[in-house]
Amino acid sequence: MKAKLTYTGIRVKDLEASVRFYTNVLGMKEVGRSMIEAAKGTVVNLVSEDGGHPIELNYYEKGSPFATTYAVGEGLDHLAFQVENLDAALAEAEQAGHRLVKEMKGPTARWAYIQDPNGIWIELFA
Repeated sequence: MKAKLTYTGIRVKDLEASVRFYTNVLGMKEVGRSMIEAAKGTVVNLVSEDGGHPIELNYYEKGSPFATTYAVGEGLDHLAFQVENLDAALAEAEQAGHRLVKEMKGPTARWAYIQDPNGIWIELFA
């Protein structure tokens, strides 16, 4: 089998807070929104401004078979976003209320983590 990864779906607790985070803090663009009646849910599709890998935010209303107790990440470890300037990106995230959770350094690289409104770790690197 040959397969191509086409998007990543993320279950969120607060749809509008999540849309604001991914658009205002990370600079993604909302490119579509729809209701999925069979799942009693709403889907919002986002892309990076350069047309990178899409993210699908999935929100399920009370009464949906998918509206189970929320567990942070539900197996998702983190999402990674490349930025032009890590220090500037961290300052911008902090100003938006998303403080640094962890910073890491290797011999030739430095990266840091913040959290989205759902507790999902977001890696930022330059």
